[in-house]
Amino acid sequence: MRICLLLSATLLITPALQAQTVPEPKTAVTDAAPIAIVSLDSKNPDAAASVTGALEVSQGKAIIVASGTITSGAETTEVVLPHRGVLRVCASTTVKLAADSSVPAGETPGLMMAMDHGAIEASFATGRNSDILLTPDFRILIGAPGAAEVKVRLGQHGDTCVDNAGINAPYVLVTSIFEGGDYRVQPGQRVMFQHGSLHEVVDNEKEPCGCPPPPHPGTNEFPLAQSEGLAPLPKPAPIVPSQSSSSSQPVEPFVYKATDHAAQPAVEATPAAPQPPSAAKKKPGFFTKVGRFFRRVFGAE
Repeated sequence: MRICLLLSATLLITPALQAQTVPEPKTAVTDAAPIAIVSLDSKNPDAAASVTGALEVSQGKAIIVASGTITSGAETTEVVLPHRGVLRVCASTTVKLAADSSVPAGETPGLMMAMDHGAIEASFATGRNSDILLTPDFRILIGAPGAAEVKVRLGQHGDTCVDNAGINAPYVLVTSIFEGGDYRVQPGQRVMFQHGSLHEVVDNEKEPCGCPPPPHPGTNEFPLAQSEGLAPLPKPAPIVPSQSSSSSQPVEPFVYKATDHAAQPAVEATPAAPQPPSAAKKKPGFFTKVGRFFRRVFGAE
């Protein structure tokens, strides 16, 4: 009787203990809200964007969950930022994206961006936590309040163009990584930091900072895009030799003159001056010396 009660108690307690000790499977990382969505469908293979990192691919779209890298092809890539807006990655530009991990749980993290060449256009709503763009020379902070219409272009020799446009322009602060110090780009201001320095500032830059417009066939309305590496250079046309140049040259007529073929008196030859032995004998060159060396080594001499 005691044995039966003990066995039944064991059968009743064991499932309860297993339910407490066996951990439930954790939710996948992909359940988190994505930070960016990139369309991979493109009619032009050269214009398609390349996306890598912690992402999912579904229905022709790359969904970046925590971090990823976007590389545009020959055209601008539009990156959707859920519930915020869009980020346009200009042609021939690579941008790394990540969510700010230092933000407390429950808050919407800011967007961390990094690029070392090319240009981008940020058109999204700013939040409580600032968004940050890192370049080889600067740390560009985009903070609330406002709606960002910020364009950044990196040129040759570290030239960095920052455009803080829009009616509700945000707070944009450019900090030098190496020199220290900072510069606030005012709403509606377009600034060029020459040679990646805060000490060489053009506070009223004339050239645009964002993506070049799509080129029209047979025209080049934005040569700056090619000079800054934002558009591929056109292939030079093959040089076709002109066949009319040789035929257009005048041909001299053939004239026979009897005086040119008359017998001429013999001219006494002047004996040549004797050459010194050192000048008549040619000095052996480098390859001759090398050849003699190998013939001595292998017994040819």
